[in-house]
Amino acid sequence: MEEGQSLLAAVKDCKLCEPFLPLGPRPVVAVSGESRILLIGQAPGTRVHETGIPWNDRSGEELRRWLDVDPDTFYDRKIFGIMPMGFCYPGRGKGGDLPPRPECAPLWHSKLIKSMPKVKLTLLIGDHAQRYYLGRKRKRNLTETVRCFENYLPDFFPLVHPSPRNRLWMRNNDWFESEVIPVLREKVLQLITN
Repeated sequence: MEEGQSLLAAVKDCKLCEPFLPLGPRPVVAVSGESRILLIGQAPGTRVHETGIPWNDRSGEELRRWLDVDPDTFYDRKIFGIMPMGFCYPGRGKGGDLPPRPECAPLWHSKLIKSMPKVKLTLLIGDHAQRYYLGRKRKRNLTETVRCFENYLPDFFPLVHPSPRNRLWMRNNDWFESEVIPVLREKVLQLITN
């Protein structure tokens, strides 16, 4: 456990991308050697950057609804570990936040995953995580990858990002709510209760 804590301290002190970060470095990662479910999203938004609490925004509210868990369960590190593709707020672009910085995942992910031996399921939330972890196993696009989620079980569960910006996607893909969310909830419940 001590080794995991020193690794987390090193992650929290990381300043590798500092010249590129408009709000400065503030890595937001929340993992434990006891975590059973790993959430890999994109990068913190401004609210998460301000508070230092992962998924502390409307996207997080929607994600918790999908998972059917309350905030206490969601923030229990024995259950959920949270590790985005980029640990710091990357800044704003034309259509929203910029993509996650490319330095974090290659530098930190494998070390952090190694420190979480009890993880049984990894949720790949959004295209950035799916590209990195599924590589050539991805389908033609995010929609097809998410629709074929069963192909990636038991290790990975690809999801669309729960951002309010994806409301149109949700309306156009009503199968997600009726076919994917129930299986997601079932898998999460099994890991929470066992």
